[in-house]
Amino acid sequence: MLTAGEAIRRMEALPVADLATILGGRTPLVLAPHADDESLGCGGLLAECAERGIPARVLVLTDGTGSHPNSRLYPPERLRDLREAETRRAVAILGLDPARVSFLGLRDTAVPMQGPAFDAAVEAILRSFPPDPILLAPWQHDPHGDHEAAHFMAVAATARSGAPHLAYPVWGWTLPEETPLGGALPSGWRLDITRHLPRKRDAIAAHASQYSDLIQDDPGGFRLPEGLLARFERPFETFLAVG
Repeated sequence: MLTAGEAIRRMEALPVADLATILGGRTPLVLAPHADDESLGCGGLLAECAERGIPARVLVLTDGTGSHPNSRLYPPERLRDLREAETRRAVAILGLDPARVSFLGLRDTAVPMQGPAFDAAVEAILRSFPPDPILLAPWQHDPHGDHEAAHFMAVAATARSGAPHLAYPVWGWTLPEETPLGGALPSGWRLDITRHLPRKRDAIAAHASQYSDLIQDDPGGFRLPEGLLARFERPFETFLAVG
């Protein structure tokens, strides 16, 4: 039985490849379960795309309102608007035109895994495809329900379209060593993002509602943990073959 420790060591040792090899000459659509996942998992790739004139797109699935549910200063509508503004600021730092970001508005922490709402989300993903697309979505073993749902949506969208599908880990990097995963060892590539690390750091920090004490009236609100953030200080990003 494959364990998380074995999978993570494999992902950390995958061969380094250039952007053309990883994308296969296609244009990426980054599927982000939450505003910030695009910068955490794919910030370096988006910066490299911008540098090379590749018109990448980002689709954020959720409305972001689940991070500080008890804040009076940031009720759901204001928090949603803030999360969207932070995302546009983050992608602009990476060099992406903010107009190339869209928001599906599904309820944070409640992304559907089946049924009519799931089907409607898959249709929205398909409508968001750029010409000659490749879909980048969270790793199936990310331990978060919204990330898992995003993976299944990506599988459904690529099955219908025939577009290739790559996975990027976010919370999966923090899985306990002995967590059983099943399946085969991951395969894929690492992208060297050394040159883009300063911009990636700034893009992550642009998500101030998740990264700082910006929202002070909900002590139990979400904040990106230092242990997770440390995983994204490394000079590479990992992209896994799916299927």
